[in-house]
Amino acid sequence: MTAVSASATPVPDPLGCASLAADLDAADLRSAPLRRLWGEEADDALARGMREPILRAIEGDDGTLATLGRFFVLGMPQPRRSVEEALPRLGVDGLTALGLATASDTVVTPTALLRPQSFVDADGVGEWWIASDLDEVALGTALPADHVLGVGGASRTLAEIVVPIEVERALDLGTGCGIQALLVSRRAGRVVATDISSRALAYAELNARLNGIGNIEFRLGSMFEPVAGEAFDLIVSNPPFVITPRTEGVPEYEYRDGGLIGDALVEQFVRTAPAYLTAGGTAQLLGNWESRDGVKGLARLDAWVPGDLDLWVVEREELSPLAYAELWIRDGGTTPRDAEFTPLLTAWLDDFAARGVTAIGFGYVLIRRGDAPALRRSEHIGQPVSGVGEALGRGLVAHDLLGSGIPATLVTASDVTEARHLLPGNDDPSVIELRQGGGFGRTVNVDPALAAFVGACDGELTVGQIAAALADLFDVPLADLWADLEPRIRALLIDGFLAAE
Repeated sequence: MTAVSASATPVPDPLGCASLAADLDAADLRSAPLRRLWGEEADDALARGMREPILRAIEGDDGTLATLGRFFVLGMPQPRRSVEEALPRLGVDGLTALGLATASDTVVTPTALLRPQSFVDADGVGEWWIASDLDEVALGTALPADHVLGVGGASRTLAEIVVPIEVERALDLGTGCGIQALLVSRRAGRVVATDISSRALAYAELNARLNGIGNIEFRLGSMFEPVAGEAFDLIVSNPPFVITPRTEGVPEYEYRDGGLIGDALVEQFVRTAPAYLTAGGTAQLLGNWESRDGVKGLARLDAWVPGDLDLWVVEREELSPLAYAELWIRDGGTTPRDAEFTPLLTAWLDDFAARGVTAIGFGYVLIRRGDAPALRRSEHIGQPVSGVGEALGRGLVAHDLLGSGIPATLVTASDVTEARHLLPGNDDPSVIELRQGGGFGRTVNVDPALAAFVGACDGELTVGQIAAALADLFDVPLADLWADLEPRIRALLIDGFLAAE
């Protein structure tokens, strides 16, 4: 299926954006009122690509919120008179001047979606209006090649994993609609947002103005070219990392395809980003990496980052070439019932076979220009629970503390529970597990000595006192006990089971 080009580019006029924001605020176009208007079930159905439940729920409702819901949330044309009444400050002429609609004497047709997007971060709960291109449901066709995506699953994932630190300068590389730049702007003095797509930058700037954010600068260009010679305390990126065959007839979507072969774009980012970090600066991104010719993707990724830098990689899932190809072909709007599906699948599988690819990993990468010794972790963890950014941040803090040895006193994290499994008729547990309720939701098997150590960490007794008491309890030399416990206590600190008092 050949992707067409999107038609309109937003015009982020300050006065127009201010008027639109005032109208949206007066109409209460926000997540909670919309869910009350058409119901939670209908709202959830929209996330699965079905708008009919919403249309049925608000059938016959010509109120302001229903009109704007159809127009901005669903991307449906509305009577001009209704839109004029719903946007009294901006008006239809102002809406078209912003590049968000076209209009005739009787009908106004949206050229973009504009949806409320709630968020939760370390500073609290909030909500923004986010404009983006019309989606497949609104278009009724495959996505255009220069489609600017709204807030999707990958955007929410990156937002969840960014370490919540206060910084002077931050970079959002490949900003798209600008959601990451908006989020980072809450904890940064200045943010630079870049993208290779001028349409994406127009949306990002419009969204910043619409939400009253003034500390973001927008620059056009590929990868790190727009910030040559600069350094940042934080770099975040949801780059166009999708692996796409460079074959004629295979659509290339700007929002997901970086134009390079295989996982070369992720490799380029990982190799280049450290040069743009300040001392102590952190870079975080989402990405794909290939396992090739018997070399695991995580091992290849580790080799791209110099050993004196901190590297923490979490592989959330690993797909076969077939599963990966099907995922992204469907993402572009082509299904197995379409004639184009089989040629696209063939192109993807041939591309993987040519490079000896046996699996494709997806996950998060954190690189930090920290102090020696460097933290190097590559692990496979499924879907996290919550607060991943905070968990990564605590892990980095713990690693830095451990450079001076294990702290004198420790406390057990409040979300940690213990589970003991016993065979019938046996009083001694055969398995003892420590479980996290948040973060990565880790489960760690421990022996009685380590379980007892963690249980005694209440901030009152010192680590040395606990270890000495356990040596007496288990009747083993203290030196032997400590040699066994010490590396595992270090791991529990980085994993967030224990914390310094």
